[in-house]
Amino acid sequence: MKTLFFTSAIALVLTCGCIKEKSISSAKPAITPNVIKSLTTDATSSTFAYGVDVSWLPQMEANGYIFKNSSGVQEDFLTILKEKGINAARLRTWVNPSSDPVNGHCSETETVAMAKRCKAAGLKVDIDFHFGDTWNSVGSQVPPAAWATMTYTQMQSTMYNYVYHFMNDLKYNDVTPDWVQIGNEENLGICGYTGSIAHNPVQMTGLLNAAYDMIKEVFPSTLVIIHLAKPQNLASIESWFDTYQANGGKWDVCGFSSYASKTDAPNIAPNFATIQARYDKPVMIVEVGGPETKAVDTKSVITTYINYLQNNLPSGTGLGVFYWEPEGYSPFTSYTMGAWDPTTMQPTVALDAFIH
Repeated sequence: MKTLFFTSAIALVLTCGCIKEKSISSAKPAITPNVIKSLTTDATSSTFAYGVDVSWLPQMEANGYIFKNSSGVQEDFLTILKEKGINAARLRTWVNPSSDPVNGHCSETETVAMAKRCKAAGLKVDIDFHFGDTWNSVGSQVPPAAWATMTYTQMQSTMYNYVYHFMNDLKYNDVTPDWVQIGNEENLGICGYTGSIAHNPVQMTGLLNAAYDMIKEVFPSTLVIIHLAKPQNLASIESWFDTYQANGGKWDVCGFSSYASKTDAPNIAPNFATIQARYDKPVMIVEVGGPETKAVDTKSVITTYINYLQNNLPSGTGLGVFYWEPEGYSPFTSYTMGAWDPTTMQPTVALDAFIH
């Protein structure tokens, strides 16, 4: 009976966002700061995340793309990653995506299946909610089409239900995510004007807190990440977090995208220590990368960030570094900052930075 309920409920939420199984008033009280601190302390004492985003992998495999290890032998992609020291996988997810191999897929059903595969391979899992039907990033935060005309109250209720049922779908499939990102590069906020930090910071906070509360209700020990881009702009980063915090925002980890050059990375790294100290939260780099033609330089950037998080922050507060997105190679995608050689179908030297 429980299986049927969650399967049906999830389908309805994704279709129209109208399920009321989990009303706002029935949500559990917010977790107290002391509990958050305890959860964070326990989690940060675990293994550092040497991670990569693998969201394109199912579509690439479905379209006949193969992967070879550094010796030129074809292997399962996750096996190759583990040979490179990778111990964590990041998976983006969209609400009602298209069937486009590059810009679509990553639905709840597909994401849960991939999370289950990654866990079976012995990898930690980071679920990355975009809260859209396709890419949301530093310059664009478009809500799912089914949510676009909702009032703030309706959208908040839908957020509760969407995240709550997604987490229960994971739980039913025996997957406990290690981290969940509530938004992707949400410098502008989330869900367009309704959750804009510039125009509606209180509503943005309400939407994000709805997601946070439902994650914690199902998985109390999972760490929730706020993900911002461009950590080199320290003043902007601090302004964002100050606004979110002042409005009662809840989060466990400060996550960042950084596509720095080899020369810039050492100058950006100290900002992570500043941010960690200012908010008393662990730090994770959830996206890093560089041109596949400059793999040696990219390896240097990754090494710089790994070493800084491990050696220059208080013990257990530098949580990990994730590459975005190493498996993507031409002609599947025109993205040129992967870490796979399209000619040899082997990993570039950039991934050697994760060997430990």
